[in-house]
Formats: sequence, structure tokens, C-alpha cells
Amino acid sequence: MVCSMAEGSSETSQLTDTSAENVETVNFRVVWKKTTYDVTFGLDEKAIKLKEHIQTLTGIPPTMMKLMYKGLVKDDKTLRELAVTANAKMMVVGSTMGDVMTVQPPSAAEIKKLQTEKPSDPKQSLSEAIDHKKILEKGVPEDIPPGIKHRNDPLPGQALSGMLNKYGNKVRLHFKKELDQLWIGTKERTEKLPLGSISNVLSEPIKGHEEYHIMALQLGPTELSRYWIYWVPAQYVEAVKDAILGKWQLF
Repeated sequence: MVCSMAEGSSETSQLTDTSAENVETVNFRVVWKKTTYDVTFGLDEKAIKLKEHIQTLTGIPPTMMKLMYKGLVKDDKTLRELAVTANAKMMVVGSTMGDVMTVQPPSAAEIKKLQTEKPSDPKQSLSEAIDHKKILEKGVPEDIPPGIKHRNDPLPGQALSGMLNKYGNKVRLHFKKELDQLWIGTKERTEKLPLGSISNVLSEPIKGHEEYHIMALQLGPTELSRYWIYWVPAQYVEAVKDAILGKWQLF
């Protein structure tokens, strides 16, 4: 494997493996956000190896990274099989773990609470838990779409809005299939998460308002890594899970 890279438009750095002079390589560009890297890589190397190399440039773990070249690149394909040509452009979709965790950084009080509190009663519904109850007691948001029980509808064409996050602030979900991302928007900011960075989606009907659900997006390994969303219309719950957990195809 031979690799050389140039970051940005003005700074250039090179890394050459002289032991692999006879390896057939291709020079192409890798683009992540607003940064372009010039990469020289073996044509018979698999995409998963390229991901590992890109991790050294961007900090994105391969499991949280997607490569786009004439569609979604599969890990077991070689660059030759993908027909990567000289000066071609390959897009990188993904966020570092640090980027992802900024969506819901745990406070010192939250960490202390998790360390000292007793395990929750598995028979207790989410709606009855103190933290969730504080949000639910505010009542159904005025601008939330009507919830419908026992129905599975596709996601609406526009952002799913009017819901609340754990701070009681309005939140909207917008699925960007062409980017393989979920945009989580509030009044203050919009977080753009690669779908591959969300490992699970938890949901439960709200007691007394079963036409709506409490939902959690699992962004990391612990309970503190969950992004909570309240008043998700029941008819969209399965569509949200399908979109995030990969039951639809990007291309």
C-alpha cells in the first residue's frame, strides 16, 4: 500500500511507503466536509483498508464512516472493482466520536446521578420516570402533528417537527437520505449525524397518550449517550427506526 495525501488547498504533506514501489496505485481525492485529501492507494486494496487510512486523517472510526463513489462503497470491494480512476473524487460521510457526543454532553450532575441512583424498575414505564415526567407534564405541544395509534406511515416529505428534547425545547428530525444523515434541529443549532453513528432506537408509548411515543437515539455505549425525544407521533415510529437502522437503501 502506498499513500500520499494533501490536506486543503494550500498545505501539502506526503507519506510514501518505499517498500511497495511495484504496487499498482491510483491517485484520487477524498473529501470530508470542507477538506480535500489527495490519496495514493493500491488498486487491489479493499475499501475497509482505505477507511482505516482515512481514519488517520480525519479521526472518524471506520464503523462510523461511509464512503460514496458512484453510490455507497462496500467494505469488501477493491478500488479496482470500484473502477476508481485518477483524480476521481470520493466523498466521506461521518463524524468523529467527539462530534457525535456534543449532541448530548452529560453534565457533572447527570454523571453523579447515574453513579448513585438505584437501577430503575424494569416494570416502570418511561412515562413514569421522574426525568421524563417533568417534560411530559408540560402537555402535548400545540404544533405537533396528530398522533395515530396502530398505524405505520412513511416519513413525511418535510422535517418531522414540533417534538421536544430532554430540556423541553422544540426539536425536529430531518432525514437526508442522499447524505446518509439525520439532522437534529433546535432553535439554536442543527446537528448532522451519520446514520451509522446511531446504534439503536428505543421507543415506548406515552402512558395516557399512546398516540405518541418517547424515543431515544443511542449515540454511544451508555445511558448518558441517549438523545431523548418526546411526543413522537406513533404512526411514524417504525419509519424512523427503519430509516436509522438501515432497512432502506441509500442507492
